[in-house]
Amino acid sequence: MKKRQYKNPTGVSKYTGLLLISPFIAGFLLFTLYPFICSFILGMTNSRTVGQTEFIGFENYKTMFGSSSFRRALEVTLKYAIILVPLKLIVSLMTAVLLNLEIKGIGFFRTAFYIPSILGANLAVVIMWQYLFTAKGLINQFLELFGASPISWYGDPDAALYIIILLRLWEFGSTMIIFLAALRDIPRELYDAAKVDGCSCTRSFFSITLPQIKGVIFINLILQTISALQEFNAPYMITSGGPLKSTYTVGMLIYDEMFKYGEIGYANAVSWVLFTVIALAVGIMYLVTGRTERETT
Repeated sequence: MKKRQYKNPTGVSKYTGLLLISPFIAGFLLFTLYPFICSFILGMTNSRTVGQTEFIGFENYKTMFGSSSFRRALEVTLKYAIILVPLKLIVSLMTAVLLNLEIKGIGFFRTAFYIPSILGANLAVVIMWQYLFTAKGLINQFLELFGASPISWYGDPDAALYIIILLRLWEFGSTMIIFLAALRDIPRELYDAAKVDGCSCTRSFFSITLPQIKGVIFINLILQTISALQEFNAPYMITSGGPLKSTYTVGMLIYDEMFKYGEIGYANAVSWVLFTVIALAVGIMYLVTGRTERETT
């Protein structure tokens, strides 16, 4: 009995797909995987910009965990992420709910709320933000209208971090857009049925809206957590890590060790610890979310 041979109706070679994705594979190997491996190897050496490189094992990690500077930077980074991420999700979701209303001119407001995310922490925005929180800035002038004494935002270690948090909270447009797209995919029939049953808007929000977009909430939570733990631009440009390193993040520590002090091996070791912290945070959130979903099914 003759074996039946498969004929390709398109006439396309089986290697065509591999050929088409070869630029991505090459880019991943050269610009992602190779630097990733090199970074780990450098973290196990005493590599510096000047001097001979030697393999020292986990000495950089021992030095790091014994360093008060690293512990302080990690504490600031975690505090920053824990405060910013929930606030940003709540503000962006509430704004998305309002912008999901079908009213005249709603397109203008959607654009207006998204613009700050396009601007980001560029030089013009940083200058404006720095002026708002100076001793005679608009924020203190507003507080004086209500009889409150001016706050030394840049001199108070407890207040300086909130300047960075407010700046990033102002840039909630990208998160809002994702929420808005998810809200618009929820069938209107669900809300109509809830209205017939006498459900209030608050009850509909918690019983229909949140369950329908919980997957999008998780995605935004992951994205914003990763972004917050990698924070560098805003504290570097606005406060330079001060005062008393109250806004000194792990990202700034990596930058200083690499480009100021030339400690290439140590900087790569710190970056791997930051990567591990991010991976653990994402893994914990995934496990908690997965467990919650299994309990509700």
